[in-house]
Amino acid sequence: MELRNKYNIPSHTVITIAGTVGVGKSTLTTSLANALGFRTSFEKVDTNPYLDQFYADFKRWSFHLQVYFLAERFKEQKRIFEYGGGFIQDRSIYEDTGIFAQMHYEKGNMSEVDFQTYKSLFDAMVMTPYFPHPDLLIYLEGSIEDVIERIQRRGRPMEQNTPIDYWIEMHKRYEQWINAFNTCPVLRLNIHEYDLMENEESIEPIIERIGYMLAQTAAAKKFR
Repeated sequence: MELRNKYNIPSHTVITIAGTVGVGKSTLTTSLANALGFRTSFEKVDTNPYLDQFYADFKRWSFHLQVYFLAERFKEQKRIFEYGGGFIQDRSIYEDTGIFAQMHYEKGNMSEVDFQTYKSLFDAMVMTPYFPHPDLLIYLEGSIEDVIERIQRRGRPMEQNTPIDYWIEMHKRYEQWINAFNTCPVLRLNIHEYDLMENEESIEPIIERIGYMLAQTAAAKKFR
């Protein structure tokens, strides 16, 4: 609460954390929420009925997994804004279509019909003036070497058993996606710029940057 007031971050702010597996989205989500007095919104991995099957057979389960994620993230996004904001969200809804569905379609894991059906659903649900977008998306970036090292050290068993080529491909696609993303303001953080596990106080410079970016965005809207 003190840091939120210090850097003039509105209590209704919604911030989404994005980035590939291994960059520390969950850690940053928790630290920011604690420091700002916000609630958290985490991806429900343990209750996902398709995730284990998907990692075992991409081609059979990719469409099912993406539709499930789309529905769950859409419901969660509505809940956050109906509550009145004040949330830090672990992973964005935009990564699903811009990275995962596109990748599985291009690799032959999703048919043309399934991919177009998924895109139509996504556009109808998300890419409309009525869908509440976050105030800021924080993108966590790091080298592919750092990402793979983190996955091998603390990833889930299904992630550790996934071929390294998959993570290399994912890393490239994330970089391409964020370079073209313009749905909401983006703050890019390199994972080497802070270490929340070793130094909790390293969260304050991040909050300062968040406050500055939100202020710049608000000022820009006044002149439109």
